[in-house]
Amino acid sequence: MKINIDNNSGFCWGVVRTIDIAEKSLEEAKDGNIFVLGQIIHNPKEAERLENIGLKSITHKDFERLAHKGAKVIIRAHGEPPETYQKAKELGIEIIDATCPLVTALQKRIQKHYLDGWQIVVFGKEDHAEVIGLKGVCNGNVIVIQSVEQALEKIDFNKRTILFSQTTMDKPTFHKIKEAIEERVTELIDEGELKEQFLAKDTICHFVYGREDNLREFCKQNDVVIFVAGRSSSNGKSLYHVCQSVNDKVYFIEDHSEIDFDWLKNANSVGITGATSTPQWYMELVRDKILEKITN
Repeated sequence: MKINIDNNSGFCWGVVRTIDIAEKSLEEAKDGNIFVLGQIIHNPKEAERLENIGLKSITHKDFERLAHKGAKVIIRAHGEPPETYQKAKELGIEIIDATCPLVTALQKRIQKHYLDGWQIVVFGKEDHAEVIGLKGVCNGNVIVIQSVEQALEKIDFNKRTILFSQTTMDKPTFHKIKEAIEERVTELIDEGELKEQFLAKDTICHFVYGREDNLREFCKQNDVVIFVAGRSSSNGKSLYHVCQSVNDKVYFIEDHSEIDFDWLKNANSVGITGATSTPQWYMELVRDKILEKITN
């Protein structure tokens, strides 16, 4: 049996940047007073590794406890709303901003169009950390949708509307939503006025979307595929479905203990891949566990 790790899998550059910032902050800290707001990435194995070298995870409720104690709090790649930064400033907490630059740019674009009077629509997940940050720059005045049906139900088509996307969503659904909104708008106005009434900005991360073609090819080349990701990873769920679209023997695991070795019966090749928040070292561990089992 041949075991292949997907060369195109592993951390996206935004996650690499966040991890680098966290590790550097921990190295420089003299008092161990380094915290991260929420889980640093949606992968419990990498979060556990960083916790083992001193990174402490907190919630917004912990800010009062850390007030004026020299605490440094890392903002993870998903970003935060402005009120988080304001609260930290009031409480004397130093912020280390590791927000992905793509998310920061998206926040600025959304805020600009909101201030210019546009109705803001975001293709994303209502409670996702990134979307909470996007809503924050518009005082919560954002319509969050996940489907064509929700778009047609929630949007006020009498208002100038602009559509953005959470950076980790899937492109085909985004374009279906865009087309549905365009069709509805053109029913209400002259087609020549469409650009004045509706704009769509594809803000899906190119690293996430760019992986899909390579991922499909990788899954076709292997009899069985083990997809490794944190269960709370939005990107992981999306890429897992991409794998399933071309191979019916794809299995999602968060921990190597979840592997059912019956999955591998009669397989000549097993592929291991994962989300943009899945560390390379853990995929290698999964490979080693499989090798250990089949060689004993």
